[in-house]
Amino acid sequence: MSTENEGTEVPPAPSAPPVPVDTPAVSAQAPHGGSAPTAPIPAVPHGAPGASEHASAPAGAPAYASTGAGHGADPYGQGADPYAQSTGAQGSAPEAGWPPPPPATPSYADGGGSGTGGWGSSYQQPAPKPKNGRGGLVAAILVAALVAGGVGGGIGYGLAKNNDDSTGSTTVSAPSASGQVKRASGTVANVAATALPSTVTIEAQSTSGEGGTGTGFVFDTQGHILTNNHVVAEAVDGGKLSATFPNGKKYDAEVVGHAQGYDVAVIKLKNAPSGELKPLTLGNSDQVAVGDSTIAIGAPFGLSNTVTTGIISAKNRPVASSDGSASSKASYMSALQTDASINPGNSGGPLLDASGAVIGINSAIQSSSSGGLGGSGQSGSIGLGFAIPINQAKNVAQQLIKNGKPVYAKIGASVSLEEGTSGAKITEQGASGAAAVESGGPAAKAGLKPGDVITKLDDMVIDSGPTLIGEIWTHKPGDTVKLTYTRDGKTRTTDVTLASREGDS
Repeated sequence: MSTENEGTEVPPAPSAPPVPVDTPAVSAQAPHGGSAPTAPIPAVPHGAPGASEHASAPAGAPAYASTGAGHGADPYGQGADPYAQSTGAQGSAPEAGWPPPPPATPSYADGGGSGTGGWGSSYQQPAPKPKNGRGGLVAAILVAALVAGGVGGGIGYGLAKNNDDSTGSTTVSAPSASGQVKRASGTVANVAATALPSTVTIEAQSTSGEGGTGTGFVFDTQGHILTNNHVVAEAVDGGKLSATFPNGKKYDAEVVGHAQGYDVAVIKLKNAPSGELKPLTLGNSDQVAVGDSTIAIGAPFGLSNTVTTGIISAKNRPVASSDGSASSKASYMSALQTDASINPGNSGGPLLDASGAVIGINSAIQSSSSGGLGGSGQSGSIGLGFAIPINQAKNVAQQLIKNGKPVYAKIGASVSLEEGTSGAKITEQGASGAAAVESGGPAAKAGLKPGDVITKLDDMVIDSGPTLIGEIWTHKPGDTVKLTYTRDGKTRTTDVTLASREGDS
């Protein structure tokens, strides 16, 4: 299954059409019942690395939840949008009349105008607020509505009070201690209050000025922040990077290491405050069960510090995601699936369990092809979000902090990323003319040959090449796994001790 990256800037609200000063408003026809006429309601507008790890990623991969752009392998034959959007140019001014055309939606946050979006929300300088015209009119309408509502509320309260005074009130008010409400441990409000101060909104900008917005969270007291690779990809080569906490404190940051294949990155705050950082508690993603409650924190469409809830919808979901660029390689994961609302900008943010422990990093979404905002093409949540299990992300983060580069487990064979193979088929030839089965590698030692179709890894069913890659990467080099494969119509099994490959090249 492929997904999309998150990341998008919040488009400006549409303004109302000008109202003639000297022309009285036309009242709507009163209903037959004789009640007062009402104003008509305006019409709604219509709207990666390969397996050998040599195979290239197919188009149509899921999108990242945060910044990024690209296409990856889609084992389920569906496209996906990344969670990030790059900044784009503003559209032309709308014509007068109602409704106005929908505002232009920025593309992927990791910079480029290619792709459909990514795991992060792109940012750009906000347009100056108009001093006159429609913007003021909208504000005036809103204020008038609030004033009218306040008057009505005041009259209603007065009538109710007079009625209570005359007949006796049966209303009971709940007592409160010093105006504060205590929320029990394990409630969403309590978990959010504990986790939010350790969650940051990340802004990444390339040397050309393109960039996006994503999310991250405090990994340790030394100032390391864990996030997605596609969130910070724009700032890797000399760009700018910053992290802002919910209390408004903003710090410049630098990339310590990034793993494109895992879609994990670690950044470090410059001049990190001593003794003030509180790392989030890391849970055990292996113990997560379908139906467990989930809480996601991020900056969907640029709205920082947003909390959403849901459940674990599935485990070990094979996902191939990409940032949408032509040169991008796919990221592969055996993901936690959740229906908690995840949108562009949520990428890199924590997925928490009911106790507040981190069980995953929100990374990708599956979205409808039509897009989310007024048909503009920007993807949004349809209840299919994917997170990198924290057990895997923790191991990758520790590698990055120690060595600056990721280490991948491998079997030393190139597999097809095509659909309909009912497994991971070892190709006849590897990338760039290399052998499909690496000489002296784990697959060769286990007797695997080109044409073999791997159908299981231990007890996990393998239905495609991307599924095999994602499952292998949940292991460490040196681990021994049992592969089940078919050759000439016969099923066989063999033990394979995984080798290692360093870096994303």
